[in-house]
Amino acid sequence: MDTVFGVSYNGGVVLATDQVNARSILMYQQNLDKIAELSSHSAMGVSGPNCDLVNFSEYISKNLKLYELSNDGLKLSTHAQANFCRGELAKALRKGPFQVNVILGGYDEKVPTGGSLYVMDYLGSCAKVNYGAQGYASNFCLSIMDRDWEEGLTEEQAVKIVEHCIRELQMRFLINQSNFIIKVIDKDGLRTLKFGADPADN
Repeated sequence: MDTVFGVSYNGGVVLATDQVNARSILMYQQNLDKIAELSSHSAMGVSGPNCDLVNFSEYISKNLKLYELSNDGLKLSTHAQANFCRGELAKALRKGPFQVNVILGGYDEKVPTGGSLYVMDYLGSCAKVNYGAQGYASNFCLSIMDRDWEEGLTEEQAVKIVEHCIRELQMRFLINQSNFIIKVIDKDGLRTLKFGADPADN
């Protein structure tokens, strides 16, 4: 029942997820942060069962940090991080699959538009996209993104597309996803733009 979506724009990426942690008929919390920081300029939104979500997010982020420490501070590009993430999903398929779907975004100076966005599923497929959605959100949001996304988007326009998707979900989707968190990645790094409930409020 998780919702994850992302939009790239000229200069960065916007990622958003719902904040609900639920299973079956129970809701455990409404302030979960499903967007994991991978580096100062990259992050990934993850959907799936909470155990796999947390396990996979931490596994990827810690391994990327280990690589950086082992290689004199060398940071992987967003493209390299996406390929590492995809490789780990594929490797786990025949051992103990991670039941997660991922949208990974980041900012790189060498990329002409600055931001890049990658969509991955639990089977290990990976595609570079301009916008993407995971979960039931894709039934509602992909048409909105397809209509509204265009080359040279500004951050403000990208955020408006994401907010439009959130409003549509809250109006049309059978399941109540009351809180969403939106994060932006640009040349200044990763920052939280807004949230429905503070993830630090435990």
